[in-house]
Amino acid sequence: SKNLCNRSHNAVIAPLVNDGSLVSALKTLLFFTVLMVTLPIGLYFASKSFVFEASMGMSNKDSYFYAAIVAVVAVHVVLALFVYVAWNEGSRQWREGKQD
Repeated sequence: SKNLCNRSHNAVIAPLVNDGSLVSALKTLLFFTVLMVTLPIGLYFASKSFVFEASMGMSNKDSYFYAAIVAVVAVHVVLALFVYVAWNEGSRQWREGKQD
């Protein structure tokens, strides 16, 4: 019974550990998750403080508005990059699988 349990456990876990494409996909997902959190927030505060208030002399109220636009554009750019990378990674894996 114990041996049967180990075999079924290994049958489930082995493909996950050995599958390089899964690790690659998870690394890509983790990278874009971190980018999605940090880039818009960083650009929001950086553009508000340094670009709109310091360089352009905008009021506090106006700088909030334009910095929010910068952050929204950053979110869309990260999403577009993620879709592009995921699409190309999926196409590459599909081509490699088709050649086997």
